[in-house]
Formats: sequence, C-alpha cells, structure tokens
Amino acid sequence: MSNLWRHSATTIANLVRLKQVSATEVAKDALARLDAVNPSINAVVDFRPDEVIAQAEATDAAIAAGKPMGPLAGVPVTIKINIDQAGFATSNGLKSKANLIASENNPVVDGFLRAGATLLGRTNTPAFSCRYFTDNQLFGPTKNPRDPALGPGGSSGGAAAATVSGIGCIGHGNDIGGSVRYPAYACGIHGLRPGLGRVPTCNESGPDRTIGFQIMSVQGPLARTVNDVRLGFHAMAGRDMRDPWCFEAPVAAGYNPKLAAMCLRPEGIEIAPEVEAAMVDSAERLRDAGWTVIELDQIPPLKEASMIMHVLWVADAPEQKIAEAVAEGDPGAMAAMRGAVAKVGPVDLARYSDTLTRRANLVREWLAFLERFPVLLLPVSSKLPLAADADLTEGYEFIYDNQHFMAGLPAIGVPSMTVSTGMAGTSPVGVQIVATRMREDLCLAAGEAIEAGGVPAMPIDPILA
Repeated sequence: MSNLWRHSATTIANLVRLKQVSATEVAKDALARLDAVNPSINAVVDFRPDEVIAQAEATDAAIAAGKPMGPLAGVPVTIKINIDQAGFATSNGLKSKANLIASENNPVVDGFLRAGATLLGRTNTPAFSCRYFTDNQLFGPTKNPRDPALGPGGSSGGAAAATVSGIGCIGHGNDIGGSVRYPAYACGIHGLRPGLGRVPTCNESGPDRTIGFQIMSVQGPLARTVNDVRLGFHAMAGRDMRDPWCFEAPVAAGYNPKLAAMCLRPEGIEIAPEVEAAMVDSAERLRDAGWTVIELDQIPPLKEASMIMHVLWVADAPEQKIAEAVAEGDPGAMAAMRGAVAKVGPVDLARYSDTLTRRANLVREWLAFLERFPVLLLPVSSKLPLAADADLTEGYEFIYDNQHFMAGLPAIGVPSMTVSTGMAGTSPVGVQIVATRMREDLCLAAGEAIEAGGVPAMPIDPILA
C-alpha cells in the first residue's frame, strides 16, 4: 500500500492491528516521505532509519505473537529535541548542548512507546525553546510548508511543519506560552495544550528546569485530525512520580453540556478581520452541531495573566538567561530574553510572592467563570500567522502585544486547544478552545464539531520559496 503517510493515526493503527498493512511498511513509507520533503523544510533534525525500522519490526513480531497492541500500533510520531529520548541529544537547539545525550526516556516518550507508536525522528525548536519562531545556530531555520514567508511558529515549529507535511501522524510538543498552540495555528493543523498536571513534564537532562518552566509548561500533541490529537493526549497523559505536579485523573470526564461562550475582544484587544471571521464562523459551526454559544464582551483578566506568565518565566536568574543567550550567539534568543526581562522589569522576592498570590486569585476567578461557561472560544492570536523572524523585524513589544491569547492561559493552568478552520490566502486561520480543569474532553468535543465544518487541506506538499 503506497502513500501511507497521507493517512491519520487512527487509520494507520487500525490497518496495522487488522494486519492489512505491517508496521514495517508504514515505517518505510514514513521514512521515504521524510527523505522526500524534509530537506526543503528542515523540520526533523535527528533521525536513525535503522532504529525506526527495528521498532516497527518489533511491533509486527508482537502482533504475529498475538500480543495486545496499544492505540497507536505502528503509528509514526515525532519527538521534540527539548525532551529526553534515550541515546539522543536533548539539545534544545543549542550548540552548547549538542552532545547532551539522554540516558533515559522522558515519561512522554515512554507513553508513546507503550501505546505502540514508532518514534520517527526529532523535531527542531528555537534556541532555548523561547520564541514563537523556529531557528537556531545548531540546526538552522524550519520553514512553514504552507508559505515559506511565514514562520512555522515556535517553539514546536519543527513538530508542526513535519506533521502538516505528512512526516509522522502526531507531533510531540510542549507549551509554556503557546509553543503547541501557536505552531499548530501557523501551520494549519490542530494542537492541544493539556491542563497543568495532566501530562508529566519532567526533563532530567533538559536545559530549562526553572521554576517558571515547572509550574506552567505542559506537553501536548499536534496532529491533522482532532481524533488524532485525542489519541496523542491519551498516550501522553498519566501519572509519573518524576513530575511532582502530575496527578491521576480520568482522561474523559463524560458530561458535555454543549454550552460555550465567545469573546472576540477581551479588554479591548484588537484582532485582525480574518481572525474575527474565523471566530464567528466557528461559533456558527458549534451552533449547527447543537451547541449554545453566548457572545460576551468580557472574560476574566487575560492581559494580567499574560504578564504573570512572563514574570514567572524570567524571574529565575534573568541575568543568567541573557548571558546564556549571548554565549550561544543566537540573535532570536538574545532578543527574546532581553525583551522579556525589559518588559517585566525588576523582580524581587516581594514582587515574586505577590505575583504567585495574584496568580492564585486569577485561577479562582477563571475557574468560577468556566463553571458557568464550560467552553470558551478565543482567538489564537490577535493577528494571522506572523512572517518569519517578525520578532526581530518588529520588536519584542509587538510580539507581546499580539500574543496575550497565547501567553495568558498557561498562568491559569487550564486546557486549551488550537483548531485550524481554513485559509486566508496562503495563511491558515483557526480558533482557540478553552475548557476548565481536567476537561480536555470538552476541548476535543468542541474541536471535532468545529472541524466538521471544514479544515485546510492536509497533509500537503511543502510550498518552496
């Protein structure tokens, strides 16, 4: 069977379990697709074909022996270079970490393996995973397959670019300020940021182990269908003692009231006309699926939550962050670190304590709101996906002002999801779905209702410059 790379994870797993195709055939097809398109987009920066085939052959042997298989049997997935995968460098896009070889797997990697997935390769990220654009001094830039003039998003830009191009069915990402949701938006696929504690985030040898990273970063899946996002989330979720924030919870909570709120311009945030059109269209899609959608003028504070995220991110040794970026010699990292530190200003112990207290109060306010409105529709960004390196050409303040929808929600810790809904010229458009704590299932249910109204073509052959 040819062109297996075009199929969803759901279809691939069913074909493999039914023995209509072997996991080895799937792996060889995936590697051929990688060879065909990756040179033009630079999304996968480390892969070992022999090991990929060996994994697939082990899956086929287990099926032949009648062993029960996981929900991702034979499905090719990619892993981001900022988490541990035994035998590979956890470089995080840094020359200084190019030889930081992991001795064991991150729990998420083990989760994919338990689910039966084949680990296809490792995807690119900006240096320090600190930008909405994917480029570094170690591997170079990743291109957006839909339009090389646009950035692919960051920091999971390699995962998003690979997935939309048919390199793997599911891409692993992580999100401290939008690093799953924004690349999904920029590349025109779907991406879930689970709620805090739903997926283990520990990274023993990873470069970033700051307090801000630990209390806001979450790992999540990117995929071309919402159901594949669900499968990826199920594989990744689960308690692991190495992550003190991770807890046991039902993967699906069940009851769906089909009630959503929509807020186009909270706190007067201006949005592009195409962004507004995608929001209105998505609300209509939900209504067509039997949902009640209420339009609101205001929601709990979002800009303040965005500042809280930035304070907690940069408060850990800001001078050291800047020094490390300078030592790496990465222009994007230096601009991001300096811009964030300048925007936040000095953070002493009193301000840090006050920030944590205010964060707790905001979380309570948001959770009370989400009790009334179990689902909230928001823009993903104030603007359409940005041009490559727009942070360097437009400045940090420009990025900060247009990404409150990305940066505010991690401080609250609730699940949120990007759903791609169409195209505006060569630019993808989509919406963000927010739900209350432990209700990723509501994000997915609303996402499927919106997805049913149409999505951009995917997978695609990359458009070359």
